[in-house]
Amino acid sequence: MKVKDDIVAVSSGEIQGVSENGISRYLGVPYAAAPVGDLRFALPQPHPGWSGVRDATSFGATAPQARWADNILDDVFPTVVVPGDEYLNVNVWTPDGASALPVMVWVHGGALSHGSIVLDSYDGTTFARDGVVYVSISYRLGTEGFSVLDGASNNLGLADVIAAARWVKAEIGAFGGDPDNITLFGESGGSILIGNILALPDVAEICTRMILESGLPRAETVEQGRQITVETAAVLGVEPTRDAFAAFSQAELVKAQEEVTAQQSPLTGGAHFTIVNDGQIVPDDPSALVATGPATAIPILLGTTTEEANLWVLTTPTKDMTAEQLDETLVRYRISPETAAVYRANRPDASPAVLLSAILSDLLMRLGTNRLADARLANGATTHVFEFAWPSPVHNLGAAHATELGFVFDRLLSDDFVRLTGADAPQQVADDMHAAWIAFAKTGDPGWQRWNETRPVYTFDAPRSGVTYAPRDDERSAWNH
Repeated sequence: MKVKDDIVAVSSGEIQGVSENGISRYLGVPYAAAPVGDLRFALPQPHPGWSGVRDATSFGATAPQARWADNILDDVFPTVVVPGDEYLNVNVWTPDGASALPVMVWVHGGALSHGSIVLDSYDGTTFARDGVVYVSISYRLGTEGFSVLDGASNNLGLADVIAAARWVKAEIGAFGGDPDNITLFGESGGSILIGNILALPDVAEICTRMILESGLPRAETVEQGRQITVETAAVLGVEPTRDAFAAFSQAELVKAQEEVTAQQSPLTGGAHFTIVNDGQIVPDDPSALVATGPATAIPILLGTTTEEANLWVLTTPTKDMTAEQLDETLVRYRISPETAAVYRANRPDASPAVLLSAILSDLLMRLGTNRLADARLANGATTHVFEFAWPSPVHNLGAAHATELGFVFDRLLSDDFVRLTGADAPQQVADDMHAAWIAFAKTGDPGWQRWNETRPVYTFDAPRSGVTYAPRDDERSAWNH
């Protein structure tokens, strides 16, 4: 039974949620003013507030975005758009009567240009069911959030995530959460965003712990990040300035963005949205800062899927590449023959595409994960490492990028996740993975050894999950060539 009588007071005013089966949810709650008009391409500003009780029983607006251009990506990653200006909002799920419970804050992925918190897959019921106050946050995407424009601040989408995290810290007590026990967690682009928060000097004032799934803290140069803005400006026929871009509607900018990014992927390269090292919101190289200084006081859980690059290799025409095309691709990526030989020896019957995916999965994700864990170990920081290995049968994905999400959320039968991992995904893996995330948020211990010289990696798979020590270490070591 649903009961619409839960009223909570936050700093901007009162909101009314709804309770169902012992869990209350508050949807579309603004954490900042709408980024429109004079606030377009500006840093997030406090919400002006409202009078009376604001209805928070349905989802708020979503950030402007297009559907995925690739047919398979569009099939497995649904796009849901809710119109409206106040899309800098959060959703909260909390057990009825909650008091000082651990808090988990979700930052969705989507290459910094797609995704939203209104997807059924990101429903927080399972987290609230298990004694956590769950919050999902929305932020500016694509051209609105990650352009590098003359006359505007950079990294606006990151600034939104930081503002939302600070809002949670200030307001979550009203929902029964403990502001001194907050875990940020994200996947892909969301993981990159919170990883950059890990590099901030005051990170301990924002969160207690962090979970990074298939995305590491990084920032490119302003010049690199500006490339996509320049190309979008050329499509629009204007200069890359704040005033020029603000003269176009959100829909017009999304259309121009689609044209620029139509052929872009981690495999093909090209113009892409990124966080830039501007010396302001991003003060320095985040990949170095997260292993030293204040970041060492923040325990992190991080990891990858086993076959990350399958999403871009085995679901595209690249899957039919020849041995000669593989060799040409390896040269383009500057991968030495000695390194490639180790992967070939371990997979004597693999197709060229499968070999390429294994190599790129490590290059794009696993090597950086190991290096970060090693660097944090050298500085005394607590790190736990995982790998998700269960292969999805959908579209030949295998254990591809993002296939772990339904297991983390323990929502395998959500239509969104059935599209990604099928109707028969193993519940035991979801039980294991979701419980580990909950345990880490509550105690800082997901249930296995912290990273040390033996390189323990907890591998989630069926029929059983467990620790593997230094998995595929010959391949990791081969990159020394």
